[in-house]
Order: sequence, then structure tokens, then C-alpha cells
Amino acid sequence: MLFPIGDDNRDRTITPIVNYLLILANVVVFVFLQGLGTNDTFTYSFSTVPQEIVSGRDVVTAKRSVVDPLSGDRFSLPGLQPTPVSVYLTLVTSMFMHGGLAHLFGNMLFLWIFGDNIENALGRRRYLVFYLLCGLIAALSHVAATSLLKGNMLIPSLGASGAISGVLGGYLILFPHRRVRVMMLRTITEVPAFIALGLWFLFQVVNGLGVLGADSQAGGVAYAAHIGGFIAGCVLIKAFTARQVSRSSVAF
Repeated sequence: MLFPIGDDNRDRTITPIVNYLLILANVVVFVFLQGLGTNDTFTYSFSTVPQEIVSGRDVVTAKRSVVDPLSGDRFSLPGLQPTPVSVYLTLVTSMFMHGGLAHLFGNMLFLWIFGDNIENALGRRRYLVFYLLCGLIAALSHVAATSLLKGNMLIPSLGASGAISGVLGGYLILFPHRRVRVMMLRTITEVPAFIALGLWFLFQVVNGLGVLGADSQAGGVAYAAHIGGFIAGCVLIKAFTARQVSRSSVAF
């Protein structure tokens, strides 16, 4: 598997302030509000719960004990906590939350590498709207897939992966031949973006199909969010860039 570690930024003309602020917001939420992943009350209050989105009603559940079917170990799962805002706002709040340090680091690395190029192409305000819109579509894709595939509607989802997937989709459309530095088999090399991101998307699809037969009671990676966000980014990026070109081309 290819793991991106950098790209060609020689044509960047603006400082990607919005991208930096998005990264900072994710780190601040994880460290100070989620308590480095230890504040279950906050996490289980502001994550996206498919059942809440479908019903429009807050769901609160008790803490429960489960047994790992592989190891036989018993552990405790926190219950869903009261959401002090509209449940629909969790579609946004969950974008800035993460399940652990590795989850946060991986997402922020991808955002650092690819987000600045999209911000440079769209401008700061358009980039922020694009990012949030892709994240919303990704979250709704996860909710829809969970419902249609009869998954556990009470398992919360969180993370910036859906929005960042949209950034990757936009990057693929705008910069398909840009060189991306990747680590492959302990070797660092450069490949075109369409290879790096195309393989990443294929990985999401293959794994997404693989979990169809998995235990519907278990949590895991929300591949539907990744796929939905990526497709949204591919589709929306042209509309966002077309409007920008239209505005910038008006001259008297």
C-alpha cells in the first residue's frame, strides 16, 4: 500500500491559513475537549449516531459490557450521552473529533499534504465551504449505508476522514499528474496523484465491500463515509472552480 508523505507545492501562491486552522481545530478538540480520547462523555455526546439523524431524536443508552469474540476478553462500552444541541449539528461536530492519536495523526497528515493545494485553487472561503460540504455528504453517506445495509444504527461515528476524502477527490480532479511522494515497502518514491489517490480509493471500496459480511454490531472504519466524501469532492470541485474562474474573468 502506498502511504503519501508529501507533494509538489511549487505553484502555491497563498499561505493556506484555513487549512492550518482546520488542523489546529482538530488537534484542540482532541486534546482539550476529548481529553486525548479519555473524555467519553464529550465524545459520545457530539459524535454522529445514525439512529439520531434518521429519527431526529436524541438517543441515550446505558453503559454495557461486551465480550471480544476472538480473545474472550470482556470490556465496557460507554453509553450514548445526551446531546445538548440539535442532533443534526453532530454531523459537523463529529468532523473535528477522533478516536485516538493514530486516527488524528493519519487524518491531519493527509490534510496537511493535500488541503493546501485545494485552498490555493479555490481561495480560503470557498475551500472552507467545500471542506465542510464534503464532510456533511460523507457523514450522510455513512448514515444512509448503515440504514440500508441494516447495520447497528447506535454505533457513533467521528473523524475528519470524510471531509478529507472530499479534499482527496478534488485533488485527483484538479491535479491528476502532480507528483506525490509516497512510502512504499520502506522506500520513498514519487508517483502521479492519480496512482496514489486512485489506489487509496480502490482500497476504500474493497474494504467497504469486505465489511458487508462483518458483524453489524461491531464498530470500525466508516468506509461509506470515505467513499461518499471522495465522490462528493470529485463532483463538487468543478462547480467550485467554475464559479471562481467565472468571477475572476469578469473585467472592464
